[in-house]
Amino acid sequence: MSPRTPVRRVVSLVPSLTEAVAATAPELLAGATDWCTHPPGLTAERIGGTKNPDTARIAALAPDLVIANEEENRPSDLAALRAAGLDVLVTEVRTLEQAFTELERVLVRGCGLARPGWLDEAEAAWAEVRDGGPVRHAVVPVWRRPWMVLGRDTFAGDVLARLGVRHLYDAHPERYPRIPIQELTAREADLVVLPDEPYRFTADDGPEAFPGLPAALVSGRHLTWYGPSLAEAPAVLAAALSAAR
Repeated sequence: MSPRTPVRRVVSLVPSLTEAVAATAPELLAGATDWCTHPPGLTAERIGGTKNPDTARIAALAPDLVIANEEENRPSDLAALRAAGLDVLVTEVRTLEQAFTELERVLVRGCGLARPGWLDEAEAAWAEVRDGGPVRHAVVPVWRRPWMVLGRDTFAGDVLARLGVRHLYDAHPERYPRIPIQELTAREADLVVLPDEPYRFTADDGPEAFPGLPAALVSGRHLTWYGPSLAEAPAVLAAALSAAR
């Protein structure tokens, strides 16, 4: 695949990819979703949510490239953007290796940029992570009312596995299954991992549902985003997991 050149205007439909572009070539960002919170002070035009982008507004921005993700964005919206004549690059990220590969594809081959230093730093940070100590078995909710947890084949699950945490639904046929709380608390877990996104679990909202189980409150950005946050994610997540004993 040859670089798309010249790319001067990019619309990102994925918060982590927005941060990746902004950290590498902020002048390229013409549009981003309402959920794109990093970096702070982002001035790109807002074009709606990841699940309900304003496709007409995106087309009016006349981007050279729209970057999306097969999990974050709906096929119907991506089809509408292509029907409007836009170039749409769709990523798939279900493992850490895929994250690194797709970030290079988006930035270098998609946007025609030089490989950024932060991507090298992120790969180096994860290369230093070594298996050690006993594996902890966790329940990892991502939503409440109804309760939903990490299932099979997820980026967050792969990240946790590299840090010594195996989640108990990693063989479930669904990627984000709905599981009744009675079943979750009946599982033989050592730990409950509670991220602050997409549902914002806090010390007062989440741990009380798992009495007697250590609760790790973790940064959702470091657990689920694939971008510059990957460089500090091993240390940030390891500290949060270690505190839950």
